[in-house]
Parts: sequence; structure tokens; C-alpha cells
Amino acid sequence: MDAPAPTVVRLRNAWRSSHPWIFQKLVEKPAVRPKPGSIVDVVGVDDEWIGRGFYNGHSRIAVRILETDRSVAVDQAWFSRKIAAAVGLRRELLKLDAVSDAWRVVHSEGDGLSGLVVDRYADLLVVQFFSAGMFRHREWIYEALREQFPGCRFHSFADEHVQKQESFDYRGSEPAAPAIITEHGIRFRADPAGAHKTGFFADQRENREWLSHLCAGQRVLDLCCNTGGFAVYAAARGASEVIGIDIDNDVLDIAKGNAKLNDVRPRFVQADIFPWLRDASNNGERFDVVILDPAKMTRDPDQVIPALKKYLDMNKLAMSVVKPGGLFATFSCTGLVSEEQFLDMLRRAAFYANRTVQVLKVSGAGADHPFLAQAQESRYLKAVFCRVLD
Repeated sequence: MDAPAPTVVRLRNAWRSSHPWIFQKLVEKPAVRPKPGSIVDVVGVDDEWIGRGFYNGHSRIAVRILETDRSVAVDQAWFSRKIAAAVGLRRELLKLDAVSDAWRVVHSEGDGLSGLVVDRYADLLVVQFFSAGMFRHREWIYEALREQFPGCRFHSFADEHVQKQESFDYRGSEPAAPAIITEHGIRFRADPAGAHKTGFFADQRENREWLSHLCAGQRVLDLCCNTGGFAVYAAARGASEVIGIDIDNDVLDIAKGNAKLNDVRPRFVQADIFPWLRDASNNGERFDVVILDPAKMTRDPDQVIPALKKYLDMNKLAMSVVKPGGLFATFSCTGLVSEEQFLDMLRRAAFYANRTVQVLKVSGAGADHPFLAQAQESRYLKAVFCRVLD
């Protein structure tokens, strides 16, 4: 499809930000409102040209700026260049192909492609649409990805809450067959059609690898283990015993399959971690390494405080089963919870658990999940590695 001449959208107030999002209250309603996800030119109150991007009159984010060079059209060639640059970062600078055939290809604002996330699992590309604009231009995106990954397969989707916020309808692509990927020599089954989200979380790749080398000969507990990433790594690196706990039987079936792929034998248990941990603590169970990696707690800014309370409760309980001097790795993928808030929660959890926490390392997602300094919304994962002392 040919890119039409962009409609002009005007701002109500002076714009002095380099953030790619412009909210609805700052934008004058166009006389003829473009369809959600249309490409528009944005001009300021003094008619200065601001940028070019997606417009959505139904979304809280009215404009997502994609291009700030007036001479550059946002067309099919633009998408091809941007996606080629994102792949080049991963392959040429980060050299991720030497480590894994599973990595994030496009990380939304972090790669200048607001509203688009793409993950690679061997020959399978999982495409997530977070904006009407990216969904509207999906054929350009698929073509650009085929240029970088000839013969690739696609699995694409958009979460229901995104479709509602952005005003588009998408039932998703036909379910794709799973892919078998290798990460630091360890194999996993990525099944986006049969598990939560993409079916495998590549953002924890470096965290899994780093922690696994501290697990040899240790008794390891992996809480909210999902498809068994940390548990399988620990077992493959020589842990004496590994137990994985998750409430979802479907993901545990995948976890068991991942263990078989690597000829290791963690024990996976279907349970709610709260009663399980209370029973384990009361029975005197103690582990050398405890991992806590729960799902996202909230997308609602008004629910951050209740989310922090949940983190506090589960971290306090998890600390109670760490041996004195043992390791505790705790994570949050709730983007609305800041690193500062998460560390403060950990301090309070240690106080209530009557334990001393010695922080060894604070990190986040791998380098294939970059974020812009002026748009830190793409920075969502918090990872804290500690020793727990009496």
C-alpha cells in the first residue's frame, strides 16, 4: 500500500519534550479525524513542525512520534530500515546469535517503533501489537521481518486490553507450531499458541545464566516458575535438587517438557505459592537458592500500592525458606513499579521477615531490550540478587 500524504495534527500547547508520546489533552481534535493508527504530521502552536507518527483519537496516547526528520517519509521503506537497524544491533553489536536463537528483535520505543514488540524463537517470530498504528501497518512490518529472517514463520496477537484502549479488533493469527530454541547451550520449547504471552521469556536470558552458575550442588526453589526457565538452568548446571512451583498446570506441562529436552529432573509442583510457602516454612524447609519471578501485578497506575503489598507479602514469605547465607533472586516485570519502589519493598520485606538482605546485583532485561533515556516506559523488568542473612 502507498503511504497517503499525512494529515496535519496541531498541538494546543508548546511542546518541549523528546518523548515519543503526546497525550490526548495536548492535541487539538482534527476537523476530519483520521482512522486510528493513521500516519500524521504534528505541528506546534507556532506552526513549527514537531514530527511524524501515528494518530489515534480514541487512545489516551493521541500521537506516537516515529520520525523527527521532516524530509523522511514513514513508509514501507522506513519500516524496512528501522527493523534492519534493530536486527543489526542484536546481531552485529550484541552478537546474540553466538549465545541463542531466541532474542527480542524489536523493543517498541527502545528501537524507535512505538507500539511494536517482536520476539524471535528460531524460525518463529512472535509479533505483538500495542498500538493501532502498528497493527494498521502490519503487512509492511511482516515484509521487513521477512527481509531479515528469510523463511520465517509468524505468530501475531494483541492483548484484549490493548485492542480496547487503541480501538482495533484482532483475533490473532492462526496458532503457530512451537519452536525449539537454544540459549547458552540449554534447550527450551517456545509455544506462543499454548502458553502465556510469547510462550518463553527471553528477557531473563542473562539472569538465568548468571544465577545458574551459583547453583551447582545447591538445593534450589523456583517460585512462579512458569515454563521452568530458572529451574531447568539450575538443574543443568548441577543443582543437587530443584523444585519448581506454579499455579498453572498448562505451563508446568511445558516446564516438564523443557526438563526432558535437557535430560534433567526438577520436580514441578502445581500450587499457590502462598500456602505452599507457609507450609514449607512451618515445616522447617530451607533452600540454598530461592527464585521468585511472579507475573505482572497490574497495568493500572491506581493499583501500584496494592501491587507493592502483594510483592511485600510474597517476598517476606520467600525469604523465610532461604537458608542463612543462601541466595535469593527476586524479580518484578510490573513496569509501573519503579526500581526504587521495588528495592524499598525488599527492605521492608526483610524487616518483617526478620532477615538481613545483602544485595549482590541489581539488573533488568537483557541488552536486546533497550530503552530510550527519554522514554523509560520500555524499562520494565527489575532483577535483584541477594544473600539472606540472619
